[in-house]
Amino acid sequence: MNWYDKLSEYFPIEEMKSKEHMDALLKDKNNVYRKEEGLHHVLMYAETETFIFIDYLYVSEKSRGMGIGKKLIASLKQKGKPIILEVEPLDYKDTDTEKRLRFYAREQFHHARRIGYSRRSLSTGKQNEMEILYWSPTEADEEAVYEAMKTTYEEIHTYKDETFYGDQYEPTDKVLTFKTEGKKNILDSFRS
Repeated sequence: MNWYDKLSEYFPIEEMKSKEHMDALLKDKNNVYRKEEGLHHVLMYAETETFIFIDYLYVSEKSRGMGIGKKLIASLKQKGKPIILEVEPLDYKDTDTEKRLRFYAREQFHHARRIGYSRRSLSTGKQNEMEILYWSPTEADEEAVYEAMKTTYEEIHTYKDETFYGDQYEPTDKVLTFKTEGKKNILDSFRS
């Protein structure tokens, strides 16, 4: 199975970029957008001068628990930059969301509780709520994470959106919000 099929089999359609979109990012933004793959994993990420955004991290089901995800995250941490990613909110009917959150809690990620993220899927037309997690070698604040997410949304997520989807994603200020009050920390229950 090729890397894109692995990702689209695992990630929900509303979270997936088209293959054309991802190929264009890999070609046109190859100084920023990268793919790392092996027999049992696919890692798609953007690396800027100041942060790393994990777009997709896939480890095959039969390989989970073997430390592959931990090694991939460790290799990104060694770059010494904040790491940011989006995750689905906890869904007790979907055990993968719980496992994913438990993994990121073990890897010392934080929940960006003041950042709201809701984007209309161009594939399904439905609003897709996501949570933002981050890790930092220093104490990065949520305002810096918010600015990095805005850059990611504008430079990666919406790159040539009309070309690939025949429609445009909503403007950044409609998708990302920064609140004065933080919501409940979704990682609290997973910390030892």
